[in-house]
Amino acid sequence: MPNRFSFTRRRMLQAMAAALAAPCAMPAGAADPLKIGLILPLTGPFASTGRQIEAACRLYMQRNGDTVAGHKIALVVKDDTGVAPETTKRIAQELVTRDKVSVLAGFGLTPLALAAAPVATEAKTPMVVMAAATSIIPTKSPYIVRTGFTLAQVTGPIADWAAKNGIRSVVTMATEYAPGIDAETTFVKRFTAAGGRIVESLRVPLRNPDYGPFVQRAKDAKPDALFVFVPSGEGSAVMKQFNDRGLKEAGIRMIGTGDVVDDDLLEGMGAIAVGVVTSFHYSAAHDSPENKAYVDAFMKANPGTRPNFHSVGGYDGMHVIYEALKKTGGDTNGDKLVEAMKGMKWTSPRGPMSIDPSTRDVVQTVYIRKVEMVNGKPWSVEFDKVENIKDPGA
Repeated sequence: MPNRFSFTRRRMLQAMAAALAAPCAMPAGAADPLKIGLILPLTGPFASTGRQIEAACRLYMQRNGDTVAGHKIALVVKDDTGVAPETTKRIAQELVTRDKVSVLAGFGLTPLALAAAPVATEAKTPMVVMAAATSIIPTKSPYIVRTGFTLAQVTGPIADWAAKNGIRSVVTMATEYAPGIDAETTFVKRFTAAGGRIVESLRVPLRNPDYGPFVQRAKDAKPDALFVFVPSGEGSAVMKQFNDRGLKEAGIRMIGTGDVVDDDLLEGMGAIAVGVVTSFHYSAAHDSPENKAYVDAFMKANPGTRPNFHSVGGYDGMHVIYEALKKTGGDTNGDKLVEAMKGMKWTSPRGPMSIDPSTRDVVQTVYIRKVEMVNGKPWSVEFDKVENIKDPGA
């Protein structure tokens, strides 16, 4: 009799344990949380890029809710310091294997995005590149979708504008890594094809640059203009040398991509930036209802900080993820999510945008802007545009 009681009691306990475990053993469904692994340089020389993107991603969730297609959305934010590709790759591996993220996103610089690409491919995990801007990036994994920009895409218009507006000779100064080389190559090709002359091409080291000697060499060469590409966060140092060494007084204009007059830094540059002409895909001064609402919301959420071009890369990256989930009905399969992102079209704070279905790269308007003082502060004010530009380097 005791044996029978013991056997029955064991069976009851086993049944209760099975019942309690059943909810945990259910297959993943639409109610499961979806984690986005956001890899950004939050410390180090490119920290402004990371701060802008994280702030924009959180703003998107604030404005659009933290639940989409039945999934609670959670950001898992990691700092890769923006320096070592092997660090970014390790973080991406940990996010996929340990944190079980459904999407990788962020990526402040090209070498870091390239390091993570094999991880996305092996794990079949969508990788939304919000900042890194070299043309080749989407070719390195079929799971990469870009929502930022490419240097070749935003450089061509300033080369065309310069050739049409009395600039005959140029010294180029670009940071010596893949995006800088893309910018220099595109500018030289387009400017010389339009009849312009390149006096000299200067390449500045990526780490610990001293811009003074390079700016002085440009002044000594006596071109009509100095074309500049430097990574986000470096513009103030360049502008100071341009001013201190008297290039404007020598009749040399500064032109470039919008990185050099980054909205995150422009107010601090003050009046010395006035007159700089750049081509770019975003300005905080962009005149549209969507952008006015975006800038107002961003600055309320982040007092004292203007949204910059990297911020819209992050904001639109979140939009692409949300809309892809809606299209798949909440299915987090990587192939299905990437397929849903291809060909997507929407109106961003920067203007009309789409994802090229064949390249998974961004198609957008590029604006010609001039720094002007507006209500006592410098802004990049748009005065011309070229619509629906694909990456010419693809």
